[in-house]
Amino acid sequence: MSDGSSFSITTPIFYVNDVPHIGHAYTEVAADVLARWHRQRGDDTWLLTGTDEHGQKILRTASANEVTPKEWADRLVTEAWKPLLDTVDVANDDFIRTTDERHERGVTAFLQKLYDDGYIYAGEFEGFYCVGCEEYKQPSDLVSGTGAYEGQQVCAIHSIPVEVLSERNYFFRMSDFEQRLLDLYESNPEFIQPDSVRNEIISFVKQGLRDLSISRSSFDWGITIPWDSDHVLYVWFDALLNYVTALGYGSDDDEAFQRLWPSVHIVGKDIARFHAVIWPAMLMAAGLPVPKRVFGHGWLLVGGEKMSKSKLTGIAPSEITDTFGSDAFRYYFLRAITFGQDGNFSWEDISARYQSELANGFGNLASRIVAMLNRYFDGAVPARGPLTAADEAIDALAKSVTERADASIAEFAPHDAIATIWELVDALNGYITEQEPWALAKDDAQRERLATVLVTALRGLGTVAVLISPVMPKATEKLWASIGAGGSIAEQRVDRAWEWQGADTAVPLESGLFPRIEQVEQGAA
Repeated sequence: MSDGSSFSITTPIFYVNDVPHIGHAYTEVAADVLARWHRQRGDDTWLLTGTDEHGQKILRTASANEVTPKEWADRLVTEAWKPLLDTVDVANDDFIRTTDERHERGVTAFLQKLYDDGYIYAGEFEGFYCVGCEEYKQPSDLVSGTGAYEGQQVCAIHSIPVEVLSERNYFFRMSDFEQRLLDLYESNPEFIQPDSVRNEIISFVKQGLRDLSISRSSFDWGITIPWDSDHVLYVWFDALLNYVTALGYGSDDDEAFQRLWPSVHIVGKDIARFHAVIWPAMLMAAGLPVPKRVFGHGWLLVGGEKMSKSKLTGIAPSEITDTFGSDAFRYYFLRAITFGQDGNFSWEDISARYQSELANGFGNLASRIVAMLNRYFDGAVPARGPLTAADEAIDALAKSVTERADASIAEFAPHDAIATIWELVDALNGYITEQEPWALAKDDAQRERLATVLVTALRGLGTVAVLISPVMPKATEKLWASIGAGGSIAEQRVDRAWEWQGADTAVPLESGLFPRIEQVEQGAA
């Protein structure tokens, strides 16, 4: 299926200190939709996700639960993080854990190279450390605590007190790459997106970069520094390398690395700095290509506040999918929120969109077209007669929508792609209302016109189905079994969706694509 192009995309690897909430699922779904779209364009596509299992935060969580860090990580991965992918229907190509032997081997090789090349040295360091972020903080990153933490300096992200740590550590000469990073940002404006994140990163680097402390000797849960067994590697330096170790970097077989790197990184905006500053500096030091793009999406807000595991404000994805299904979950979060900006979640909004846009809009459209083809033509798809301006407008819109939606995906704007596809949904609903096929069916002299109207509508519906299939794979596969010519809808070229001419028959749908939901339980909202 590949036409020679490749598209490698990653999510962050997530901390296993607790179970996932819908903020994590949002990142997974966004990356998955982009990956599915590129697969259906014929690109050699690879989607990576996984878990980050080292560091002080995991050690403390495991100790509080009276198990070893590895036992804790194994439990969370098996019972929570891998099941998340099934809950929201993510079709990842690989799942990496930082405790995997392949990862540790690649990290060790990378680290040794930087040490041998003089980019790592030993030194003393003291600073404010946030265990939640696993990061030393600048004074500007701290705020005054409130409530139980009044009078203390707390992390602006986690609202927990920072710790003053003093250690003899190994340092990465990150300051050497300050100008090279600024040159990268200037020469490749799309390297960091959206612009709000890009501007923040540039401002941060222009303030001056310090060398980065990359080892810890106060605890032992991590990858051992190869030349000094008293130190373990800083968790972020370890974690960022997953993007290349998963592709075989540091192994005897790096074919995937040579073929698919560099990747696109989809991350939350709060960790964009690690990916757009530390990570490319690491790669520059190793003589490797920097990522293709770092996209820092916005936060999901509930009641105006960012969801947080530490603040117990997270909503489990299953709370939503158990009511609305995974397709509606995927559609809602990519349709209702501008990708790259913060967005508020509410039960009322998802319920309203489910009813109006999915059940009444797309679902009812599909049911009506298939039902009328079966009622008036016994399911056989007839030939079209002469086209009117209204028919030609639907054909032209199908082509335009395909091209514009494809362009929006290329710009990492899935919200725009979905809105564009819905132009065709709305137009088809209006077309059927205006053409009144039920009235045409009462006049034998209008038989050819009836056929033209229904086949025009069917072709438009097929275009919608192919285009929206990366977003809603289950509903569209069900529809494809009714109107397609066999095979899977995932095999259809999404960039040529408008070319679909229809099958010979339309099989009745066994049930509606989006069952009506009478009442929504607002659970954790």
